[in-house]
Order: sequence, then C-alpha cells, then structure tokens
Amino acid sequence: MTATLDLLTGTTVLDLGIWRPVPFATQLLAELGATVTKIEPPGGDPMQIFPDLYRTLNHAKGTIELDLTDAAQRAQALDLAASSDVVLEGFRPGVAERLGLGCAQVAERNPSVVYCSVSGYGQDGPFADAPGHDLNYQAWAGVLAARLPEINRSGVPLGDLAGGTYAALSVCAALVDRGRTGLGCRIDVSMTDVLVTWANPDPGGSLANSDEPGGNFPAYGTFACREGWVTLGVVTEDHFWRALCAELGLEDLADLGTAARAADGPALRTAISRALSERDRDDVTEALLAAGVPVAPVLTGAETVRHPVSTANGLSSIDADGFVTLRHPVRHTRPPRPTERP
Repeated sequence: MTATLDLLTGTTVLDLGIWRPVPFATQLLAELGATVTKIEPPGGDPMQIFPDLYRTLNHAKGTIELDLTDAAQRAQALDLAASSDVVLEGFRPGVAERLGLGCAQVAERNPSVVYCSVSGYGQDGPFADAPGHDLNYQAWAGVLAARLPEINRSGVPLGDLAGGTYAALSVCAALVDRGRTGLGCRIDVSMTDVLVTWANPDPGGSLANSDEPGGNFPAYGTFACREGWVTLGVVTEDHFWRALCAELGLEDLADLGTAARAADGPALRTAISRALSERDRDDVTEALLAAGVPVAPVLTGAETVRHPVSTANGLSSIDADGFVTLRHPVRHTRPPRPTERP
C-alpha cells in the first residue's frame, strides 16, 4: 500500500496564515487533494527565512501576495474567501474581523463556508489576546515540566503541529457535515487546549498527579549509551522486562513483577543505565529489537529521514539536490472489489 488518494479533490481552501500552524494544516489538506491558495504579506511569509521548511509547508499550494492594509487588496482577499469551501486563518483573535475577513463577514457572502481559526489560546477567554509561540503553549499545557531545568527550546514544535493537525481534522469533519446538512461551520482551535489534552490524558488520575511521566516504570525513558541514546518502552509488560534483563545481563532482576519494579524504580533504573552505558546505540537497538523489547534509537532529524524507518515505505525521498520530501503520512487506497460470483 503505497498510494495516497486525492480524497479532497474539488475542495478549495484559502490559507490566511504565516509561520507554521495554519500552513501546516493547509499543507495536510493539499496533500489530500485540496486546491489551496495562500495569501502572503508583501515580501512573503516570514517563514521564508527557513527556506527548506517553508518549501515543505507550502510546496503544494498556489500563493499570492496581498497587502491587507490596502482596501482594494482586502476586497480581493474577501473575494477569494467568499469563493472558497474552506478558510483557515492564524491571526490574533479580532484581527481577521478588523480586516473584513472574519467568519461573519465571509459567511455573509458564503453561508456554507467552513471557517477555521488557529490561535495560541482560542478566540475568547483571559489569554485570547496574549502573544505566544510554540514553546509558550507547551509550557502552559504542562508538556515541559518533566524536562526542567535543562530546557531552553523544544526540539519538536508540538503546539504548532498538533494545532495544525486538529485544524485539518476538524475541517474534514466539517466538510462531511456540510455534505449532509448543507451548513457551514465555525472552528476555533486553541493550540494550548490541544496540548493540554495530549499532555494530560488522565486529568483526574495517576498521570496528572505524577511529577515525572513514566517515573514508576524504571525501563520507560531515555538512556545514554556509550555512543548515542536510546529510549525504552517497558511499562507493565513482564515479558518485555524479562527480555530486556536477559539482553542486558541483568538476569537476577528478570523475575521482578510490575509492583516490585515500581517500588524499587530508581535503583533498577540505575542498573539499566549502567548496562546501557557500556553498549553502542545502534548495536543495542538491533539486539533489543531482535529480543522483542520496545526500543528506539534517539535519532537526529537528518538521520530519521534517511533511515529505513522513513525510506522503506516511501515516507521520505531525496532529490538530486539533496532536498528531502516527505509524503502525506497516512496512505489511502480503495478497498479490494468484492469477488464476482459466477
């Protein structure tokens, strides 16, 4: 299964975003077959200071530069919005309305529009007007706490990507609803809200009351090797634990059950760390995978897109200039046709 169907063929999308969140959402829609037009300010999207990232986020779109401080060009933008099935914007709350491009203004001319706003804190509430970037949203959501005090930046822009993903998902759901009801939809995506639900899936239970996610599981976390790092994912599974102990030479610990491991977590984690510190990342990863242990090497981005984990199924491809292209991560094909009976 290698293909992705153009499931959104015939759907027109207007992108009123800069930087990452909205362009990521509309890129997902474009990869699914939508026709996306992106309005950029004079001089282009500031994301162009990172040319490879800009290309990744926008390579499947048409772009037009408009000065939205100019009345005639604002009118042109409104015409584009009114003729689109979907509009996504990433302004601070209230800015789209001041520009004449808010949901009510677009819906006046296009009542069935699917209109999606992506912002740091949502369209209303005490923080709606607060400025922010991805790292701020992660901090509010509780994502960063377990990594203190080492953090000065986040390796993966979770807020931008999670918010963009939820925006694209919500747009697709709204399009299905519109096909059934004929009605438009107003979508309000708060990147912080999305991260709160990701970081706190059990808000009333043990995860929310733990200072260190995974702290009760000594073989769940990131461990330094002699060269590089690996992650282990052993939680309550005794068979994973026994296989890990056998490969690391910790046979005397192999019969400890989940409760015993939790009770002596720090000491067991130290033993695992000591054993892994004597192994190289790639060698111990291969050995633990062969033993059936949940393990993964900590790869750099450059390693990941060139590793079989990305290349074997066609997720990443590299052109003659060395530019890496990632296809849409979900593959879609038609199911097999029923076997015809004679």
